[in-house]
Amino acid sequence: MTARLLLVRHGETAWHAENRYAGVTDVALTPRGLAQAADLGTWAARRGADAVAASPLSRARLTAAPAAAALGLDVVVREGLREVGFGWGEGRTVEEMAAEDPEAVRRFREDADSGAFPGSEPVADAAARATAALRDLARRHRDGTVLVVAHNTLLRIALCDLLGLPLGRYRHVFPRLDNGAVTEIEIRDTGTALRSLNVPTTTTPPAASSGPAPAGD
Repeated sequence: MTARLLLVRHGETAWHAENRYAGVTDVALTPRGLAQAADLGTWAARRGADAVAASPLSRARLTAAPAAAALGLDVVVREGLREVGFGWGEGRTVEEMAAEDPEAVRRFREDADSGAFPGSEPVADAAARATAALRDLARRHRDGTVLVVAHNTLLRIALCDLLGLPLGRYRHVFPRLDNGAVTEIEIRDTGTALRSLNVPTTTTPPAASSGPAPAGD
């Protein structure tokens, strides 16, 4: 099996300007976020994909919709792709939380697993459901390509899990995924390879027919 997954963080939302943790709150896309979704649709039409999947949250589904329409596909909603719930941090900025409990913010910044915000979804649980969803998509589209629209934190945790990196270090290894940008991974029977990170949809995508990297590369 060699399946390619094109991982996309949804477009900009109304909370991005204030850098608030959206988590499981269903926050609307801004006009810029809708434009990023349209750019993704244009990019996907050139790149090609065999399926389009998204988180059930509206910001992800709306970002995926233009790409699905351009490809003549439906958006497959996967519950496992929902963003991490941030508990105490939900809907708040880091500055607001630090003013209330600076030690909690320090622990989170040091290790987002052991120092997770009170009441938040455990990082290991988020990793398990996200990687299960991604691997299932890869199995269903063996030797194909799937465009997956989800969320900044969930996708970074999943990348760490798939690549064998410490889950609590996801913020350090992958500081952020840009809104509307594409991160490509290749899931094989033998493991996962990271092919690109944060590629803007304003660039020309590689040909859809390009095959896996030769052995030994």
